[in-house]
Amino acid sequence: MSDINVASEPAPLNLQTAEPLALAQALAKQLAISPMDWHRLNSNRQVRAKEQIAAALVYLLNDNPEEALPRLEQAVGWLNRSIKA
Repeated sequence: MSDINVASEPAPLNLQTAEPLALAQALAKQLAISPMDWHRLNSNRQVRAKEQIAAALVYLLNDNPEEALPRLEQAVGWLNRSIKA
């Protein structure tokens, strides 16, 4: 009998004990626009701002503020309508 490799979902994060970076990465993954949803959501200002803020948080927690700042600026642009899709 051969072993069957079944892909399973990773165990959920424990919010009380998880490292901030792991939490931020999980949030960024959850808020990222999937390729299947791109055309439907790419001009949704709230969705795009959330995606950029989550990515910025991951960069900031990785001690990379120079990558976090442009993403925060882009999030502000989505929210104040200075950026268009």
